[in-house]
Amino acid sequence: MNNDGKNGKDGRDGNHKSHPSHSSHSSHSSHPIIPPRGDYQTLLSYQKAEVIYDLTFRFARKHLDRGDRTVDQMIQSARSGKQNILEGSKAALTSKETEIKLTNVARASLEELLADYRDYLRTRDHGVWDKDSKEAQYIRRLGRKTPHTYELYREFFETRPPEVIANIALCLIHQTNYLLDQQLRHLEKEFLEQGGLRERMFQARLTHRRKNPPQK
Repeated sequence: MNNDGKNGKDGRDGNHKSHPSHSSHSSHSSHPIIPPRGDYQTLLSYQKAEVIYDLTFRFARKHLDRGDRTVDQMIQSARSGKQNILEGSKAALTSKETEIKLTNVARASLEELLADYRDYLRTRDHGVWDKDSKEAQYIRRLGRKTPHTYELYREFFETRPPEVIANIALCLIHQTNYLLDQQLRHLEKEFLEQGGLRERMFQARLTHRRKNPPQK
């Protein structure tokens, strides 16, 4: 299912969109010190990660034994995926390195959650949907809807057996990881081309000195 989520070509999926409320402090410069960033809620990766958290919270509480440590582990992994996308987006205002680091943490947390759902299916002798199955294709199409919220999946959670819910979660995690991989490639390229805050501040000082030489 690694091909799920290929609607990430949209700017909302892999990149931060400019937003009027996050205007640059150096709007007259072609290379602002603090470039405009988009609200994390416009990121499709964040929207999907929030759905994954909402789904996992309900799934773990309903379908796992109360004393099972996996309950807390799965909920924490889902929360970490969501929160680190949020915090990475906020950190983008001042630190590209931190944004990349936190986005990687989100990616790793969701990968851990993916393994937990696979374990659930395997240990109960349930199958994992093939990526080309009609079920997976349906969830892939559903995954293209925006805004993306838990309400799109509520009926499935309330009416389908747990093995179906676990497979839906697998599809969603694959989609989100695909989008996060796109974000990371974009962020790394941006960092190599533009540097971090320190580099931008240094370049801004050099430009200022060239335009305003000291008076003798």
